[in-house]
This record gives sequence, structure tokens and C-alpha cells, in this order.
Amino acid sequence: MRPRSLVLASALAVLPLTAVTLGAGSAQASVPTPNATARVALPQTVTPAVARSQKKGDLPTDRQIGVAVSLKLRDTAELDRFLQAVATPGTAEYGHYLTPEQFGARFGATQGDVDRVGAFLASQGLKVTSVSTNRQVINATGSAAKVAQAFGTHESTYSDPQQGGRTFFANDAAASVPAALAGVVEGVSGLNDHTVRTTRLAKPVAAALAATPGGFGPAQYNGAYNLNKVGTDGTGTTVALWEFDGYKSANLSTYDTQFGLSGPAVSTVSVDGANYDSKPGEGQGEVELDSEIVRGVAPKATQLVYEAPNSDQGEIDMAAKIVADNRVSVISISWGSCEPDTTASSMTAVNNSFKQAAAQGISIFSASGDDGSRDCTRSTSGSTVKAVDFPASSPYNTGVGGTNLKVSGTTYSSESAWSTAGGGVSTQFAKPGWQTGTGVSGTMRTVPDVSSNADPASGFAIYTQGSTSAGWQVYGGTSAAAPLWSGYAALFNQKARAAAQPVLGEANPKLYALANSTSYGSAFHDVTTGANQDFSTKAGYDQVTGWGTPVADALTTALLGGTTPPPTGTCTAAQLIGNGGFETGTAAPWTASSGVVDNSASEAAHTGSWKAWMDGYGSAHTDTVSQTVPIPAGCRATFSFWLHVDTAETGSTAYDKLTVQAGTTTLATVSNANAATGWVQKSFDLSAFAGQSVTLKFTGTEDSSLQTSFVIDDAAVNVS
Repeated sequence: MRPRSLVLASALAVLPLTAVTLGAGSAQASVPTPNATARVALPQTVTPAVARSQKKGDLPTDRQIGVAVSLKLRDTAELDRFLQAVATPGTAEYGHYLTPEQFGARFGATQGDVDRVGAFLASQGLKVTSVSTNRQVINATGSAAKVAQAFGTHESTYSDPQQGGRTFFANDAAASVPAALAGVVEGVSGLNDHTVRTTRLAKPVAAALAATPGGFGPAQYNGAYNLNKVGTDGTGTTVALWEFDGYKSANLSTYDTQFGLSGPAVSTVSVDGANYDSKPGEGQGEVELDSEIVRGVAPKATQLVYEAPNSDQGEIDMAAKIVADNRVSVISISWGSCEPDTTASSMTAVNNSFKQAAAQGISIFSASGDDGSRDCTRSTSGSTVKAVDFPASSPYNTGVGGTNLKVSGTTYSSESAWSTAGGGVSTQFAKPGWQTGTGVSGTMRTVPDVSSNADPASGFAIYTQGSTSAGWQVYGGTSAAAPLWSGYAALFNQKARAAAQPVLGEANPKLYALANSTSYGSAFHDVTTGANQDFSTKAGYDQVTGWGTPVADALTTALLGGTTPPPTGTCTAAQLIGNGGFETGTAAPWTASSGVVDNSASEAAHTGSWKAWMDGYGSAHTDTVSQTVPIPAGCRATFSFWLHVDTAETGSTAYDKLTVQAGTTTLATVSNANAATGWVQKSFDLSAFAGQSVTLKFTGTEDSSLQTSFVIDDAAVNVS
């Protein structure tokens, strides 16, 4: 065998949407039925603002409109089962997250579905401009007349009296599609331009720029929440910032210099051509707050600022791009809109990408809002309506509420609820199965889930743009709480990977399980004083501060230490190794050295085409392959795999070695002296690890001369 080749507190205004020029043009005619086939209405595709606004006239027929057609996920019952299993310690699939390709193959729309919808859009005179990589969104453009024809609706202009007579356009009635596409199309967004996302940002009234920082710096908030005791700095992790505006790198650098921080340069990822960095708008302070807080908590984490147009279509496309890119393990969201004033079909489309994020092991932390339990205060529905904020209300997001934090130097002293911290009951999403515990009630999803400092009276030192120049300001809002928790997730993920454990992934199932365990009192500060308009804090969970604020070191220990242990009871026979034959062509859910998972003809697989080929270079080299497997309590477990050893060495001296480990226990060591022409099956009893998660690891070490190849295939852990 030859060798291998190597929120502003003084009345936060809604961010202005780019002005719409309605211009001259012929009145929009009544829309003919686009074809004779039966059509099916798409529910919840009309913005709620239509019912509260005054119709002004038709949208000119030649006005260009961009739409996002969202496609349905497939096999949603199996997806729901998988999401529960992948987040539950003790299941065979725990922590075995999917790649975007695997998610698409199992649950995404098929290419045939995409082609059918694209052909329909083209037949109606619309131009398909892009298809999201995860095949969940098809973007198209066309005139108002063509869009109305394609979706069997009518576009009009309206005036919203709740927003000072702001003019917007919208479809008058639900969109529809031909019946043949009803099983594929989830909804259509972009038929209105009413909903915009606003920041969840606040600062003290009449706050002016300062030459030196005031408010909390990293030493205070890291010390108060024991973030500085986790023992990591975010190295090797990546956080996405979900933004609808831009930032100035110089301002971020000033923050870093002031507090002695250093880390990877922040970079921008454009969505739908948006990039605000050359001329940031009113949301600049939000973007810089998000980045500076993440930097303060996890300085070595890489930050990717995703910037999208502030529209339903922009938000949908940003969600789809982040999960399809799969470059991050955490998403921080500090923008939102109140549920009653957001087009429901658009929320569903974004939530489908959040499901994909959960399947891929991506944690999402979203600000719960800064208008208390009346999240529509600055929106169309107004302050009389009890409402919560989306995306925080998504079951796949961890909604982050707000507190007023008091410290003694850099040590935690006390906390109370911030009186305008967002919280309440969703009208869009049912209560998920994991949302249980003391204080949890009802049948609908409630928010927030957790909280941290947000009151501008106990705010954060932030360097950002003022009216004429940059300087130091004190910012608060749940906009500050969400990136703090996102930074914590980066710290946790670094520590989990070092311990060969899964990343945090969808956080809520784990956080609620921990909150219902004996570790709750040590892992959280339970905030029991204060209230928002409709809900008061109390022991355990409440709709102002959730379960409370983090004691980060104890929380990390609890999450890594199995405070949500594998289930006990009768053992169900199962095979627990994921991708044991490597036939997916990728390593996941294994962690492997580059080039190990291989299908070349130089070394045949035991079965199929793929195997794990370790070493074989004829030079000093080490390869590893590992996977963490939960062994249910009460089970007998057997670990087996097939091994082929091929070598150019001679004699019985062990120059090159393969070590097989279960945790810190060495199960076997083989070497070039064990070379043979065929395959040998190896088996080991893992019953002693019942009730634990154990990392199975192969380490192949080759010296500086004469190759030895260690080839692994068809690994399995069978329990009974």
C-alpha cells in the first residue's frame, strides 16, 4: 500500500421604512382569475393592520413588488419527534445534530416542489430572483398587477391612524394558489410593506454622549453573573447577530480598547443585497450594542453581522440564509414586532427556519421586548392589547426578559424586574411540551424564558454614534439581555466541545429541565420582586423574568454534569451510534480529523463505499474519530466495530498505534503488528456506563517512516 496524500427610554420611535413612492400610474383593475383551475386560500396572509387602517386607493399596477413564497416542510411529525430527541439526554439521537444537507433531504421541500412553484410564478409573469439554499423560500418580483393576478388578490394603499397616518400598501384579502400547489406552498410574504422590526433598546432620558464610559462594563456584568468563572473565552465559536441596520468598526474598536478586549474582527454578511455599514441608520446603536455585549462576554468568539432589509421578506430570507450557511452555533436577536401586528404566515415561515436551527444545534436568544405585557404599544394595535414579541415567542427561541441589577463592585448584590420588560402569553404558538414547572400555566407559549440586566437605570456602557459624533452612552433594554445570554452560549459551547459533549443547541428544553431539578437554586438567580403591567414576579417561573438570571459557572456545571440524566426504567433495545458506517459521506455526528471519512478505492470499506481511514501517510501523523453516545440507565450496552490494519512496517515492534477509548478508559490498543489481510470485528461491554453519556474515541498515531493504515467501519452501540 503506497502512502496517502496529505430601546431608547424616552419614547422609542418605530424605525422609518424606506419611503414608498406610489407615483402616477393607472388604477389597478379588478384582477382576473389567472387560470381556470381551482384555487386554495393561504390563511393568515393579510396584515392585521388592514382591519384598522383607512383604504386610500389602488396600488398603481406598474409598481414593482418583491415577494417571498415560503414552502412547507415535509414529514413534520417526524421532525417534531427528532427535535425532541436531539435535545433530550438519554435518547439515541441526543446531540446528533443534522447538517443543512441532511435536514433538507429529510424535511425540506424537494427540488421538484421548487421547480413546480417556480414554473407557476414564471407562467404568471413574475421573475424568480433567488431560491434559498435550504429550499424553503422562493423570491420573485413583478408588477403589482402581475403579483395580484398570481395570488388571486388585490393590492391597495392604506393609511394607518395608529402610526400618524403612515401610508403603506397591502393585499385586501388572503392570497391564494392553484390547488395543485396548496400542499407545497406555506405562504406568501411581501404583499404588504406595513410590518417593520424595531429595536428593543433603551437608555436613560436625555442621556448625552460622554467622553468616558458610564454604566456597567464587562468587569461588572461578567462578575455579577459569574461569566468570568466559566473558564472559557469563546474561542472557536461563532455568533450571528440578526440585524436590520449597520455599524462602524471604529466604534467597536474603541470599545475593545477601552476594556482591553481582543478577538476576531467583526464581519458583515449581506442578505438580499443589504449592507448599511457605509451609512448606518437609526438602528446603529442597536447593532453596536449587540456586538459590544457579545464581545464583553465572549471576546474570542467570531461575530457575523447578518444585515437584511427591514421587511417580512428580509426577515424570512435572513433566517433561511443563517441556517443554510450553518456557520454559527448561536444567534442573537434584538429586533422584533408584536405578534398581533405581524402577518402570521410570515412568522410561520421564519419559524420553519428556526426549526432547522434547532435540528442543526443552533441556539437562539431573542429580546422579549421593552413594552412590558403590552408589546404593541408603539404599533397598530396599541397599548390596550396584551401581546408578546416575535421572534422571542417562537418555541425554538429562548426569550430573554429584563431586570434591574445591583452590584457591589463586581459582585452580584440583588435584582428586581424591570417594569417594562416584555412578557406574557403568545396568541400564535401553543405551549411546547418542555415548558413546564412551578409558575408555568395555560395552553399557549409564554415568555420570557430567562432574563438578565436590561433596565437603562442599571445600563451598560456602550460606544456608539450620537447625533453628530460618536461617544459613550448608557444603554439598556432587553436588546442588551439577549446578546449577554448569546455570549454565555458561546462560552458554554467552547467548554462543551472541550469535554466532547454536544453544543447547547435549542436551549429551552435543557434550561427548563434544569429549572425543574435540584440544581435550579444554584444555577439561577430567581428574581422575585417587581412586575410589568399585567404580571408579577414570583418564586420559580414568571412572565416578567422567566426562570431568572444566570449563575453562569454553576449553570454550566449543571448542563454539562447531567442534571438532566438519561431516563431510567425498562430498557428499549436500540442501536445508538449515528452514521456508524460513514455512508452519509460526512463525519457528522462523529468528530473526525480532516480526510478521515473516505471512499477512495485504495482502501475498501467493510460494507458500502465509505469508511474511516486513519493514518497511512508514512510520516509523523495523528488522526482521531470520536462520538458521544448516551447509554440509558438500566441497559446492557455493547460497542462493536470492524477493523482492518494495513502496514508497510515489518516485524513485531509497535511503531504505529491505534487506541480505542470510552471516556478515559482505554478499551484496546492495536498496532502495525496486528496487520492482517482481512477485517476483524472488535466488541466491548459498555454496561458500566449505563446512565451516562460516554465519548467513544479512536486515536491513530503514526511515526515518521513507513505507513500504517487503521481503517474503521460499521461501528455500533447496541443496548438491550
